[in-house]
Amino acid sequence: MELIKSNTYQNLAKAFAGETMARTRYEFIEYGARKEGYKTLAEMIDTVAYQEFNHARMLYTFIQKASDDTIKNIEVCSGYPFKQKWNLTDNLLFAAEDEESEADEIYPTFAKVAEDEGFKDIALLFRNLASVESSHRALFIQLHDQLKNGTLYEKEQAVTWRCADCGYEATATSPWEECPLCKAKKGAVLLQI
Repeated sequence: MELIKSNTYQNLAKAFAGETMARTRYEFIEYGARKEGYKTLAEMIDTVAYQEFNHARMLYTFIQKASDDTIKNIEVCSGYPFKQKWNLTDNLLFAAEDEESEADEIYPTFAKVAEDEGFKDIALLFRNLASVESSHRALFIQLHDQLKNGTLYEKEQAVTWRCADCGYEATATSPWEECPLCKAKKGAVLLQI
C-alpha cells in the first residue's frame, strides 16, 4: 500500500496538526506562568512545548516522504481540544488531560492502523509518542497538584533549592523570596518535583 493513499497518512496529518496545536497551547500556558512570576515553571513548560515541536517535525518528515511531488494540501478533519483559559492551575490540568488522550487513545489507535497497513516504522513512532505524552501528562499533573495545593515552594522535609539564574543553593523546607546572591525572585528557583 502506498503511504499517501493510506489511513496512516491521514493519521500522520491529524497527529501533525495535534502536535502543532499542543505546542501553541503550551506556549500560552508558559506565557501565563511567566506573567505570574513562575520563571522556572515556565521554562519547564517551554521544554515540553519544544518537545511537541519535535514530535510535529518527525510526523512532518513522514508526510513529506509520502510523495516525491510537493504536497499542496492535506484535508484534515478531526477534533482538537480548546479547553485552556487564562488560569494557570486549570491549564496545567487541561494539558494533562490532553496528553492522556494522546497517550492512551489516539496514538495507540494510530499505531494499530499503521501496523495493520504495513507501516511498522510509523507504528513505532506512534507508540513512542504515546510513551512521551504519558510522561508529559505525569509532569503536568505534578505541577498542577503542587500549584493547587500550595506545595510548589513548600515541602514537608528540607530539600535543596537552586536559583536557576546564578546557581546559589540552600537546603530548607521552602526557598527564599529573593535569592541571597543574585536577588532573583522566588519564581527563578528550580522546582523540586
